Amino acid sequence: MSAADDAGPSRGAEAATAFAPASVSNLACGFDILGMALDAPGDRVTARRTGGSGVAEVEVRGDDGRLPRDPEANSAGAAVAELLEGLRRDDAGDDGRDHGPVPGIALEVRKGVPVAGGLGSSGASAVAAVVAADRVLPGRRPRARLLRCAVEGERAACGSRHADNVAPSLYGGLVLVRSAADADVVELPVPSGLAVAVIRPHAEVETREAREVLGDRVPLEDAVTQGANLGALVAGLFRGDLELVSRSLVDVIAEPKRAGLVPGYRAARDAALEGGALGANLSGSGPSIFALCRDGAGARSVGRAMREALEADAGLESDLFVSPASASGARVERVREGSE
Repeated sequence: MSAADDAGPSRGAEAATAFAPASVSNLACGFDILGMALDAPGDRVTARRTGGSGVAEVEVRGDDGRLPRDPEANSAGAAVAELLEGLRRDDAGDDGRDHGPVPGIALEVRKGVPVAGGLGSSGASAVAAVVAADRVLPGRRPRARLLRCAVEGERAACGSRHADNVAPSLYGGLVLVRSAADADVVELPVPSGLAVAVIRPHAEVETREAREVLGDRVPLEDAVTQGANLGALVAGLFRGDLELVSRSLVDVIAEPKRAGLVPGYRAARDAALEGGALGANLSGSGPSIFALCRDGAGARSVGRAMREALEADAGLESDLFVSPASASGARVERVREGSE
């Protein structure tokens, strides 16, 4: 059951659990624009109707106590709070029917995506939360509305409204975010067999810190080069031209400034390219490193090579995830209906 399923009018369930996958963002040349969903890992969030109003304190498991429980500071809580506020602003809801009072929501977040790992941890929580809450609330909301709420969750957690993690986590596959504010997302075609290997070093890079090192100015020449690579990458995906895709997976804006935040990054990237990857780069702000490959077998081989290179160069162990580039997005896994 996907987030896009529309079962028509609904009274809302008593509780629902949703899964949202990790994601690779930027994909080299698409800073804050491109993102890709992974099969795993992912976060699971259970939303439960309460007798109160608003979002109760968020319960989080699997984070070693590191994430805030305050709904205003937690990405899942902030995303659902935005969803509830939207319903209050529009008593009729998106489907034009009056659903009555908006119930309160309690959230339980079970972390599967590593915190500060460059795999869209806060985004996965926000997406799973709004997808689960959507089943608990009366009616159904379109994906664009859920996306806008998830973006608000990202703002609460990271300080900026970016959708290159929440969009693929919600929609699945490979997406381009034309506008996060307008929830304008373009789902891109995935050439047959395309797969991705991701290693997650046992180290951390905070998103806020990684964004600060970028500054707020880009030289004109770099902007032109990055734009050309982005356009060519999208063209390569539509044409199924993997050679063009490979030539385009180059980042001249973020990678040069962020590479030093990840020990062993260059060694792992070079091992991926020598092993036949189409391209390799930081996943989001790092420390995770992705390699786009022609097929799953190639991705597994490249992933092992990256892990070995990282350990040899920096002494860091890492986790390996291999996924098709066409992985599914968020889905509802369990629903407990209320009594009639």
